[in-house]
Amino acid sequence: MASKQPSKLSGFVYSTNGWKYSAVSRYALFLLLGLVFYFSLSSDLLPKKYDIKEGTRSAKEITAPKQILDTNAKLKAQEEAAENVVNRYAIIPMRAENLVTLLLDRIDRLNQDDTISQSDKTTIYREEIPRRANDFILNFVAASSKAGTYSEHLLAEMQSVIKDQAYVIPEETYIKIPRLTSQDIIEMKPVARDIVTKLMNDQITDAQTARAKVAEQVSVSSLSQRTAREVVQELVRLVITSNKFYDEDATKEAKVQARQNTPDVFIEQGDVLVAKNQEITPELYALLDENGLLSKEVNYWPQFGLLLLSVLLSFGLMTFIRYNGGTSGFKYNNSQLLMLVLVFIITIIMMKLAAFLQTDVRTYIGFLAPVAIGAMLISMLLDMTLAYFCSILFSVLASILLNVQQNTVFDFTFGFFALIVSYVAIFSTHRAGQRSTLLKGGIMVSLFGCLTVAILTMLSGGVWNETQTLYSIGFAFASGLLTAVLVIGLMPFFEATFGILSALKLVELSNPNHPLLRKLLTETPGTYHHSVMVGNLSEAAAEAIGADGLLCRVGSYYHDIGKTKRPFYFIENQNNMENPHDSIEPKLSKSIIVAHARDGVEMQKEYKLPKPIRDIAEQHHGTTFLHYFYHKALKLAEEKGVEPDFTEEDFRYPGPKAQSKESAVVGIADSVEAAVRSLRKPTVVQVETMIEKIIKSRLDDHQFDECDLTIKELDIIARTLKETVMGIFHSRIEYPEDVRKPKKEEGAIKNEPERRLEQ
Repeated sequence: MASKQPSKLSGFVYSTNGWKYSAVSRYALFLLLGLVFYFSLSSDLLPKKYDIKEGTRSAKEITAPKQILDTNAKLKAQEEAAENVVNRYAIIPMRAENLVTLLLDRIDRLNQDDTISQSDKTTIYREEIPRRANDFILNFVAASSKAGTYSEHLLAEMQSVIKDQAYVIPEETYIKIPRLTSQDIIEMKPVARDIVTKLMNDQITDAQTARAKVAEQVSVSSLSQRTAREVVQELVRLVITSNKFYDEDATKEAKVQARQNTPDVFIEQGDVLVAKNQEITPELYALLDENGLLSKEVNYWPQFGLLLLSVLLSFGLMTFIRYNGGTSGFKYNNSQLLMLVLVFIITIIMMKLAAFLQTDVRTYIGFLAPVAIGAMLISMLLDMTLAYFCSILFSVLASILLNVQQNTVFDFTFGFFALIVSYVAIFSTHRAGQRSTLLKGGIMVSLFGCLTVAILTMLSGGVWNETQTLYSIGFAFASGLLTAVLVIGLMPFFEATFGILSALKLVELSNPNHPLLRKLLTETPGTYHHSVMVGNLSEAAAEAIGADGLLCRVGSYYHDIGKTKRPFYFIENQNNMENPHDSIEPKLSKSIIVAHARDGVEMQKEYKLPKPIRDIAEQHHGTTFLHYFYHKALKLAEEKGVEPDFTEEDFRYPGPKAQSKESAVVGIADSVEAAVRSLRKPTVVQVETMIEKIIKSRLDDHQFDECDLTIKELDIIARTLKETVMGIFHSRIEYPEDVRKPKKEEGAIKNEPERRLEQ
């Protein structure tokens, strides 16, 4: 069969028939779609570059293309954190009570030596006691340094502090020390140790503060002898030193930790980096340079890569549509392709809006994007198979547009989410017959979206916390509802703007309360019943060959609406009345009969019915020949003895011939229903013969030349119509074993139904 758009340009391009079938327009639309891909993805895949110099003023405002680490701000924050670090101190217990014990033991031994005079003893004490105290500190430092107990810096700080705070015993004390007896020293040891231990248990940074407490402690001690009390007091003051020292290393480490623990300071996506006319300081220039925003070197590879990606996506879609169109080429006209491009633009805009609200912290906002809106619209307005393929493209776009990771181009999370919800949307709504079905489909998208998020969370090993997971599930649920609301709102726009007949629109048009159907029922009940039967037959036949069965059914309801202008000139409405055609000229009868197709189209235009419905009404008879009235006119001319002033072409419908499978199927079903109804007692053989005769007659008359029906599909239509007729007229059809009448009566079908078929 010939195609609706005859072809040919390289076997791939159809000849132009207005812009809807123009090859140039078609490729322009795919080019437009490629440009949409390029520019919508450029902000996500191409780094912005600015040609500016340090010390100049920016001619434009520069905003952050993504979340940027502000190095300068972080350095300042780190320095502030380091300055706020409190100095660290270390406690070093030196056991000064041992030192006081050592000094008293030395005094006891020297005082017992009678060979040394008291003046010599005084001289010895004046030299030896400070030295022994200093050696005690030096030995402690040496041992600690060897053992690595304390750092060198801390030990040096300790020595410096102790030296600065060293106590000098008064001269008179050295004179009194030789007077002490062994008994005195025995009494002095525990008192001195206790006082030193008690005072050194405190954290001492200033030894003078602790030494000020010694006199009070000695006064309440058990010592009663004045000399012993005075000597203990001075010795204790000597051995008491600071035990809390500034730890430089620990302080530096604390500052390092403070710097390391300082959180990163980010410039959020969209925040102004450089205001218009702002001077480019060295810090700003460095910030722009670090984030690759300066056009120092031109790199065209990212642009070339994005161009190839855009071409790949657009060419892949074009190739799929071309392949899906079968041998006839492209399945959709340019108006439908324009609608497809618009659906892609709307879906991309929805993703962009969600991406605008996203941040590195709030990545879950991406699940709010109604990514299933495109798949749902394409499934309902164009084709389910195309919707499946486009879902893959939508998932690729979502994985790029909703990606906030700076080290990857695609985000599997959002790509997988988009693919799942798009497929669910197609399964849930591709056979939608009511608007409420869209809402149910949206709920299904919500539920499976939540399930997908939960699966991704579990597969990630709990990278998200509970709050992020709950937000993600909540936004995924809201996405499904938002998808349903948007689709419900956009469907009427696409149906009205592009003349698309969705299943929803067809179901609305099939409502018997439609003014035209009410008119058909009340004014021409016979035609109404005939139209309903044709709807049943054509729907079954269309679905058998993969055509739009619902369109055939609804188109059948309206295909004879023009008969309401002159209802009694059509045989199905002639109940118990004479046929008006018996009393008028055949040419006039022909004019009245063929006018019903044109009248029907005009009535449908008045009620703004979609073009596919009008096409069925206009094309269901094609240019078929009205045999009955032609032969009647010949007979009248013969009776009058005149030559006919007409030809067969004068007794044909004006056409056009069927331009689609649906129009052809309705035309066949129309003839079959009328023919079977004209048979008084049809048999299976008669029905089969009648159907084959009707299809063969139309085929021989070239009525299918302008649609893409194949011989195989015509065989399927014949078989399906026979089975459907058997079911509808089951009680009237006699099966072979019930046939009683001789075959000669079958000849009645050859002439009697002709007038009914032509009307």
